[in-house]
Amino acid sequence: MSGVVLFRPGNELLWLFRQGRVVIESPSEAIQHLPSGLIPEAHQPLTDDDSMQAIFENERVIQRAGGLSGLDAWLERKFECQWPHTDWHARDFTVMRHAPGSIRLCWGCDNQLREQTTERLAGIAMQNLVKWLLERVNIMLGFSEDHILTLPEFCWWMVRNDLADLIPESVASKALSIKPESHSSVMRESDIVPSLPATEILQEKVKKVVSVKVDPESPESFMLRPKRRRWENEKYT
Repeated sequence: MSGVVLFRPGNELLWLFRQGRVVIESPSEAIQHLPSGLIPEAHQPLTDDDSMQAIFENERVIQRAGGLSGLDAWLERKFECQWPHTDWHARDFTVMRHAPGSIRLCWGCDNQLREQTTERLAGIAMQNLVKWLLERVNIMLGFSEDHILTLPEFCWWMVRNDLADLIPESVASKALSIKPESHSSVMRESDIVPSLPATEILQEKVKKVVSVKVDPESPESFMLRPKRRRWENEKYT
């Protein structure tokens, strides 16, 4: 049995059908609640975690992910102006740096907004920075770009890139599943149980076992009869 099915996607979805083939499938349970129309991109819960904001803005974290130049290159793949507060946009686009990241603008909005510093522009730049950063972490960990990144996965990426010292106490506690201590107004001294901070536990776990410094040009190795300097670990020898 065959038939013809007609679609009325609307102007906002016509671009999707100009790119080639489109897959049609029944909706899964995860998207049953969504209204008809374009399915939004996977939401990353880490973007809503206030304790992660300082990590996202850290210069060392940004550099490990590719630097602001990598963010600019990622934005250059988008051809829409991110400044919605105007009725007219130019056809050409550029990237404007604004702390803490960058913004994709048309030439007209760029001429109006360049050299300005506002909270609204900073909010757009922050959204771009976080979205790009999480996408880069997914790729560097071997996941797909739309993988929903968890806090332990992000912390593991930081450990792999020698950034464990930047993980704050609140984030380390969540990553290690350490529940916050409950303190009542009245308690006995015997009820107090000493515990280590989560950051100290994390630093102990990622600490190198032995740090060896090797002199690549030992003076004895340049003698007529080369001699090798014996390395001794005073703790074990």
